[in-house]
Amino acid sequence: MNRFRLAFIEIRAELAVFAIASLLVIYLAAVGIYIFENPAQPQIFRSVFDGIWWAVATLTTVGYGDVYPITMGGKVFTFLVLAVGLGVVAVPSALLASALSRTRTQE
Repeated sequence: MNRFRLAFIEIRAELAVFAIASLLVIYLAAVGIYIFENPAQPQIFRSVFDGIWWAVATLTTVGYGDVYPITMGGKVFTFLVLAVGLGVVAVPSALLASALSRTRTQE
């Protein structure tokens, strides 16, 4: 547990920057899906805030299936968001693994 604590202390600035960037990506994804899908599905994508649910589910690669694009532009945009979503999981994992390795070496 101490090693995890030291690793998180070591990467806290990087994690904070990544968290802020992730929030920005969620917002941009919500705006993007709203632009593509609101004309085709106004009852589902009523506002950008409705798009936030879709963005979080898509970026975290959960994809509940309750809200999904039906237009070609929305589907292509979803593919791009899914590709970014893989980085949302991979980047913090890599940061933590690297910090744990450095912490182990220091001990």
